[in-house]
Amino acid sequence: MSKWYIGAGEQNDIVISTRIRLARNIEDYPFPCKLDTKSRTALNKKIGDAICGRENLEFIEMKTLTQPQIVSLAEKHLISPEFASSYDGRALLLSDSEGISIMLCEEDHIKIQVMKPGLSLETAYAEADRIDDELNEKFVFAFDDRLGYLTQCPTNLGTGMRASVLLHLPALTACGQMSSISSTVSKLGLTVCGSYGEGSVPMGDIYCLSNQVTLGISEKAAIDNLKTVTLQLAAQERTARAEMVKNIETEDEIFRAYGILKSARILPVKEFMTLVSKVRLGAVAGLIGIKPETVDELMISMQPATINAAVGKNLDGRERDIERAKQVRQRL
Repeated sequence: MSKWYIGAGEQNDIVISTRIRLARNIEDYPFPCKLDTKSRTALNKKIGDAICGRENLEFIEMKTLTQPQIVSLAEKHLISPEFASSYDGRALLLSDSEGISIMLCEEDHIKIQVMKPGLSLETAYAEADRIDDELNEKFVFAFDDRLGYLTQCPTNLGTGMRASVLLHLPALTACGQMSSISSTVSKLGLTVCGSYGEGSVPMGDIYCLSNQVTLGISEKAAIDNLKTVTLQLAAQERTARAEMVKNIETEDEIFRAYGILKSARILPVKEFMTLVSKVRLGAVAGLIGIKPETVDELMISMQPATINAAVGKNLDGRERDIERAKQVRQRL
């Protein structure tokens, strides 16, 4: 089965992907931080046995993976950076398409994640909700009538849902508007940051926009709010792009970037992300005959640990930069 990120979704000129996460804890079990490794491992198996057959998910004990494989999962947004930082007593349930990933014994017992290409909040939520219902048939989730779903981190209380979209915003970045946008969306209960979460640097002009409020709001209201703001940002970005691509300087930057990617012999990841952002802009603007989803797949597969995982060995920085350049040349 092909990976979810190889397809094109709605609004994919701006919206690279959609992700829905649901945090759940099982009643009568302490939070994972209060469980020893043996107890976490036993709980993981119990959850895996309850859902794997119904959803055709692979059960993966994190301790069986190599470090590059674990970090690669984080680079693909299939697990959180925090989940990748420690693998003791942790497990992952993963679909063939990688569109469904369920982290077991991260900060919560269960973290259901569904990813879709483009803007697909309602569809992703419906799928996550279905999996949530299936698990709820087997387990009683920790729930309070006043507070909603109980989670280890108070910021997830209530719905336990984090909905997010990955946005490619090169024009708004070039116009210097991201700081004011960040301030504006925070007043609307949303946050904007780098693609790997709070504190991460937005490489390649890619930003993660997500809901901050989970308490006192329904899942539908949170999703509607996120969708409305996403469409507003997409409209602003398109207006700014239309002006940008009129300039011969912008066109020159796009084709220079394309030329370097097609001919470079050494390609560090930061340079790659800067160049590939320009190429994606050119692809969407119709200046370059390449599909945006081809660029999106490159952005994922050319990350450092993902390259190491693919070749099956730990390349040093220089070796990896040479391998990245080689693979990009072949793909373009």
